[in-house]
Amino acid sequence: MSPTRSDDESVCRVAFVGGGATIREHVRAFAAVPNVEIVGLTNRTRDRAEAIAAELGVPLVARSIDDLYVRTQADLVVMAVYEPAIAAVAKLCFAHPWAVLMEKPIGLDLAEAHDVRAAATSAGRRVWVGLNRRAFASTRALLSDLAEDPGPRFIHVQDQQSLETARAIGHQDSVVQSWMFANSIHLVDYLTTLGRGKVSSVERIVPWRPDKPALVIAKVAFSSGDIGLYEAIWNGPGPWACSVSTPRRRWELRPLETVVFQNAGERDRSAAAVR
Repeated sequence: MSPTRSDDESVCRVAFVGGGATIREHVRAFAAVPNVEIVGLTNRTRDRAEAIAAELGVPLVARSIDDLYVRTQADLVVMAVYEPAIAAVAKLCFAHPWAVLMEKPIGLDLAEAHDVRAAATSAGRRVWVGLNRRAFASTRALLSDLAEDPGPRFIHVQDQQSLETARAIGHQDSVVQSWMFANSIHLVDYLTTLGRGKVSSVERIVPWRPDKPALVIAKVAFSSGDIGLYEAIWNGPGPWACSVSTPRRRWELRPLETVVFQNAGERDRSAAAVR
């Protein structure tokens, strides 16, 4: 069968690997973008792929990743698969010259993430990771204001996780044991999103203990002079939140989808306009 592609080179052809709710939302999102053509889908469980294709009008369900590329000649493949399969699926995607958008994390643990990155580099592939909190309107509003503020930044990230919750929502034990990496990465990413320059040092004030998860605290210093503090409460109450303080203003994301600020010399907090 000939590739299902548009002759218009200005159109970006997008294919998908996965069959869960995240892939469904990616298909919807890309379908709403101008000059994007949804060209195909594959998944380990074909019934799921066919259901999404029927629901959202995906024109082709391929037998495999190789088949997906051959039949679509896609420019971009979006993959969102279960954590234990990420490394193997990513390497199958890297065998073809499309760009790759991966949902976080990029491996089951840090060692696997390094392996995936090495495979992408070896294959010469362009790869992006879907750390979507960066794209929140609240985060963009915060970054826009901070761009006008040269002052030093103190970034405070508050995380909350529960291994029992991870088990209760059906994750395999291998995923549960990697929950500090697999899920907390969304919060850790705020440090490098908001901190300027390179990470110059990491001080593990209260290190992660997989045998006894309770409290994790780490100080992260940046070459710019910015300072970050990460804290995670395990198996106890706590927010997902992030704040950034400069001499001029303090911003707070809590919940992460909203943003408020407090100016120097004031006590009241104001809601920021986000778009």
